[in-house]
Amino acid sequence: MAAVTNELMYEVLKAIQQRLTNMEMKLSENDGRMHTLAVRMEGMRTELGAAHSGIENIYLSLTHVDGRLSRIEKRLDLVHEPAE
Repeated sequence: MAAVTNELMYEVLKAIQQRLTNMEMKLSENDGRMHTLAVRMEGMRTELGAAHSGIENIYLSLTHVDGRLSRIEKRLDLVHEPAE
């Protein structure tokens, strides 16, 4: 078995320190990527909310137009059901 010397321990500790430094750098990179993803997801959530509001407005407009059409059909006696 090789003798454990201060120099050998120093070399092992330097290697461990380098590996920890590499891990810290990779973690920092991953934190940046995660932040970027979080920002993009928030933007997508905002856009989805806007699209939902737009669709809701279209449905409201169609409901209004449908009601008007029903009243017109009733006035012209095109249907036999009462207008709303």
